[in-house]
Amino acid sequence: MNISHIIEDFKKAEKGLSNNGKSVTIFGSSRFKKDSFYYKKAIELGKRLSDNGYNVITGGSSGIMEASNRGAKESGKSKSIGIHIDNLPNEEKKNIYLDKDIELHYFFTRKVALINYSSAYIILAGGFGTLDEFFEVLNLIRTKNHKASPIILFGVDYWSKLYDFMKTTMIEYETINQNDLELISLCDNIDEVIEIIKG
Repeated sequence: MNISHIIEDFKKAEKGLSNNGKSVTIFGSSRFKKDSFYYKKAIELGKRLSDNGYNVITGGSSGIMEASNRGAKESGKSKSIGIHIDNLPNEEKKNIYLDKDIELHYFFTRKVALINYSSAYIILAGGFGTLDEFFEVLNLIRTKNHKASPIILFGVDYWSKLYDFMKTTMIEYETINQNDLELISLCDNIDEVIEIIKG
């Protein structure tokens, strides 16, 4: 890890993201194909957010990220922004639907950028990377190290078992409390997502 690259990453993020206006970050897997349910939902989410004046920020790659950027780009009423890593395998190549493309060196600096410049977070179906991003933003807000912001788990079928685990086992063992859970919304309805973010 190179300290000059870390500093450069933070400077790039600040320059590219600090004056864009209101933005929402969408997290999700790079593995979903164009004909999948969640890819199609991500396009719709991106469009609706842009229609309502929110920039859409993603990790800038394929799958959910591409679909979200695509929706925002097709709406054209806000910016479609991608923050991608310059040295990842093929599945992490940047998508073609970006109005603004910010290339960083490290996962952790990208995660900071994805969190710092948004006022809401939508988490679609994803793997370990998406879980890492979800729990990072949740813990930052829970510990008041980031401003209070909506966190939306989109996709009841996908997230309900994880949510139930938090609601039962983690509450039972007192490793979290009810106030922590109240920071999360679990839903399938895009109208509801927009209402939560606006609220």
